[in-house]
Amino acid sequence: DLQQMLERHGYDDACIYGHALEGNYHFVISQSFDTQEEIDRYKDLMLEIERLVVDKYNGSLKAEHGTGRNMAPFVKAEWGSDAYEIMKAVKQLFDPKGLLNPGVIFNDDPECYIKGMKPMPLTNPNVDRCIECGFCEVNCLTCGFSISSRQRIVVQREISRLKMTCDDPERLARLEKEFKYLGNETCAGDGLCSTSCPMKINTGEMVHDLRRDALPKTGMGYKTGDFVANHFSAVKASLRPMLSVASFTHAVIGDKGVDIAGKALHKLGLPLWTPALPKAYYPHHIDTGASDLKVVYFPSCINQTMGLSEKNTVKKPLIDATVALIRKAGYEVIFPKNMKNLCCGTIWESKGMPDIADRKVEELEQALIEASHGGKYPVLCDQSPCLHRMREKIKSLKLYEPVEFIYEYLVPRLNIRQTDEPIAIHLTCSTRHMGLDKEFFALASLCSSKVLIPEEVGCCGFAGDKGFTHPEVNRYALRKLRPQIEKAGVKRGFSNSRTCEVGLTLNAGIPYQSIVYLVDECSEPKF
Repeated sequence: DLQQMLERHGYDDACIYGHALEGNYHFVISQSFDTQEEIDRYKDLMLEIERLVVDKYNGSLKAEHGTGRNMAPFVKAEWGSDAYEIMKAVKQLFDPKGLLNPGVIFNDDPECYIKGMKPMPLTNPNVDRCIECGFCEVNCLTCGFSISSRQRIVVQREISRLKMTCDDPERLARLEKEFKYLGNETCAGDGLCSTSCPMKINTGEMVHDLRRDALPKTGMGYKTGDFVANHFSAVKASLRPMLSVASFTHAVIGDKGVDIAGKALHKLGLPLWTPALPKAYYPHHIDTGASDLKVVYFPSCINQTMGLSEKNTVKKPLIDATVALIRKAGYEVIFPKNMKNLCCGTIWESKGMPDIADRKVEELEQALIEASHGGKYPVLCDQSPCLHRMREKIKSLKLYEPVEFIYEYLVPRLNIRQTDEPIAIHLTCSTRHMGLDKEFFALASLCSSKVLIPEEVGCCGFAGDKGFTHPEVNRYALRKLRPQIEKAGVKRGFSNSRTCEVGLTLNAGIPYQSIVYLVDECSEPKF
């Protein structure tokens, strides 16, 4: 009967399941409420369900669960007038003013189940499956600051509806204008929202698509991105003198001077200059050793450009420290050829230029295949977010970020001395995506007996360069960090992403640096 009923009403894709022995059935349908015809079809279906279940089989419309707005008009028919009045009287005792779930449990409107329908037009294939449950919001760093991941989807659906109906152009213009900052510019695009979403929806991918659509290939923004990709080495080289000038000025005017000048320049539209900004890193010869054990090391472009900051307690730039640690464990380091022009493409992907991003990662893949002799040797990248994208795009190689590489390849060949110094670690978004959070804690615990993972600190909000362009996002994301750091007496923090460490250093009040430094400091060669 149920199958025939669904077929009569045109629900050819309906799914029926349940507990047949108990006579308990569920069904799922794909229903649109965009037109009156679709609403009427649903209305006719519900009325026939009532006749089938209640009148023909004397059954219950909601055998396993309570009522709701969709069932409220049918409660009286299901239970009879006497029971219905008793239930209403009981609710009246608990809720005399009708404040709790008005119209949801009981409703005198026989058509309330087809009124006030929330339209959900198609807006972006990455988010069209969203049912707006809000589970994502616990991992959205801008929830409470601008708008949440769920709200970004809701607003985009309303924008799509208004474009389709053309019934309120003023509202459409206002939503598009306000979404630019609230929904687009403040979205870190880290995808942590997907980790708590039942459908694994990454709202950041929708935002990346919006950025792509706003960058036509004939526009200046896209052309600039393409120029940078084609002249990557020269662009990085041009940044180093700027960092050196900033570092020299910092030494002259001090932290307070940098803070004042940085805020003033930021108001003029320039990226925020802070005391945590690193010095320049200038490429130089590094002895990579000689051994039968080899590893390919691709330093991320950020670490090929940025060196130490004034706040760092270490002396070696990260590339030098990483090579030293690898050699300490008895490995020879192989750098890929032409690495000064190589990049994983994250920069372009986050800005809405996926084609350029994929082109860059393809260049990187070919260089790494050659350097690793076709995948014979493992490949290390010192920046977790970069490695995450490399793993998504490069399937032919064994790719590692610092934590997993050190734990798997170096720890067995090192004697590690545990200290009692309290330290903090920051689990980057990419670390969480790759499921390395427990491994990160385990590695840090080999080096320190007091490891703090601050609570309610997820994505740091730096998001590549967003900490420079929109520092308020970074500041809000880390608003609960400093009190925990100070309470635990922590003086140093460790992570596996250089840009994240810049924002963490600024907002935590202590230096954050790569986990490589901690392991190097606490280890001696075993062989």
